[in-house]
Order: sequence, then C-alpha cells, then structure tokens
Amino acid sequence: MWPRQNAVLVAMCFLGVMTSAAEDKKTPLTEQHRMELVRTFSSDLVYIRTQFPMGKAGLTLKDGKLSPSGDTLKRQLALWGPSVKPGDRAIITQMEMRGDHIRFEINGGPVKKQKWYQHLQVGVGGGAVSPGGGQDPINNPRGSYVDLVFDHHIPDLTVEQVKQLLWPVFDFDAKTALEAYLESVPPKAKEAIQNHHVLVGMNREMVIYAKGRAEKKIREKDGETDYEDWIYGEPPKDVDFIRVVGDQVVRVETMKVGGEKVVHSEKEIDLGGPAVATAAQRESQPLKAPTLRRPGEEGPNAAPDNGPAPPAKVPDTPGSHPQFEAGSVER
Repeated sequence: MWPRQNAVLVAMCFLGVMTSAAEDKKTPLTEQHRMELVRTFSSDLVYIRTQFPMGKAGLTLKDGKLSPSGDTLKRQLALWGPSVKPGDRAIITQMEMRGDHIRFEINGGPVKKQKWYQHLQVGVGGGAVSPGGGQDPINNPRGSYVDLVFDHHIPDLTVEQVKQLLWPVFDFDAKTALEAYLESVPPKAKEAIQNHHVLVGMNREMVIYAKGRAEKKIREKDGETDYEDWIYGEPPKDVDFIRVVGDQVVRVETMKVGGEKVVHSEKEIDLGGPAVATAAQRESQPLKAPTLRRPGEEGPNAAPDNGPAPPAKVPDTPGSHPQFEAGSVER
C-alpha cells in the first residue's frame, strides 16, 4: 500500500514541476525583468565567441542554434569578411525587444545611425535643405547584431537566463581576450596555444595567440602560390619557421640548438571553419572591371567552367635554411 502511495506522490510532484516549467515559458516578460534586462545589457562590454559576417544581415539564435551557418555562413565570410571574430571585445550598444525576439546590436549596429540634427530640414527657396548635412545611411564595418528568437512571444527571463542563451555568441565572464578566444577554439588547439606551440592547420590568429607577432617575416612566391615564413627566435636558441599560405599554417620547421631540424608538414588539426580572405590576399587579387551584373551572373561570352584548378604545390625544398643544415628529422 505504502509503495503505491509513494509512487503516486512522486508522479504528482513530477507533473507539478513539468506544469510549472511550461507555465514559465507561457508567462510573458514582466515589467521588472524587462527593466533589469535593459539596465544590464545597455552599453555592456562582452567578448565575441563566433564570427559575425560583415553587412546588414546579422545572426539569428534560436534554441541554441545559430543561423546562417555551414556553407551559407562560409560564403558570406569569404565574400565580405568578418565584422567581429572570436576574442574581439565588443560593446552592446542597443537592445530592442520586438514581438518574439530580442535584438542585441554590437558596436553601433550594421548601419551607422544619423545624428538628431541630420533629420532637421529648413525651407529655402521653395525647397528643403538639411543644415546638418543629411545623408543616406552607410554601412558600419565593425557593427552587427544577433536576434534571440523565441516561440510566439518573449517569455519571462532573468538576466542570468538571457546570458546563458547568448553563450554561443557572447562571453560575459571572460577577463581577457585570450581567455575568451580559448573558449571558442577546439580543445587540441586550446592546449597548443596555452603551451605556445604551433600546429599545422592553425590559422594566423591562432599563431599570434600562441607565439605573439613575428618580428621577422619573409614573403616568397612559388609559381602561383604566395607564402610567408614567420620566424620566431634567434640562435643560439631554438628557431621556429612557420610557413603560412593564405590563412593556414602548412609547415612548421624548428631548428634545435644542437643543429637538429624537426619538420612538421602533415595536417595536425582540421578547423573546418570558413575560409576568410585576408587584406593581403585581397590586395594581391587583380581588380575587376565595374559591371552591372549580379554576383554569379555570367556574361554573354563567358568561358565554360572546367571545374576547380588543381591545388598548387607548397614549396618544401630541403636546404631552404642552409645556415641550419646539420641533422634533420622529418615527421
């Protein structure tokens, strides 16, 4: 008899908890919590945990999933570049509640706001003139936004609950840019950065976080492939030669004090992230003539597409650093 009563009590308690959770989701945002959210997230400094594409379209976050993502995000980042990236410090300049979502604008939003005096107009000679120099809105390359979307309406949420929901994009607890950046990279890359070690497959930003900015850089060209050798250290200490092609490390060569050479050329980490053209790469590309055609639209005499070109060979010639030619160990 007693076990049956206990089972009934447990079932009733569980049903009560589930009902309470469902009611919390149905309860609209209270005025008190609304004011707390406005006070907390107005001009709040955060660290970025993901890449925001540049342009007027921001990110959407619903049920812990970001969009755009995958190939769509890769194309946007490759075409326009990132507005902000992991580890960057940003400021939430505006929080706006709209029906079923909350919009958080960072660094002024994707479009620069006009001053109040730019909206004024004075009639002169039968026409209207703006004394404040009114102009059309222009893009803000460092600004963007994220929409936190809910079902039907914004539920009653506390400040801590909103911070947890925004965790995929914002880090509110990090004290430094390095701490915030390490939380956004794979565990293997995080361990290597903390040990000041460079892995083949890392990007430029990871190398800088791991080793700092290189004092010496050598730019060379092998066929159609441009590459850079970043040099860290000087004899009689160990010297590291980090070869970078595009935004990826393709070769790590270390000359030991005793004359031993250790070379890593096989990929040690696969980031699987979007390929973003750097400023140097964009400058090296030939300028295209202006056109009224839309992106992807071919001209009447366009050449047929024969598929992607074969990958260029990365130079890996022995004796590239003759002053360190003693013993060598290649992995």
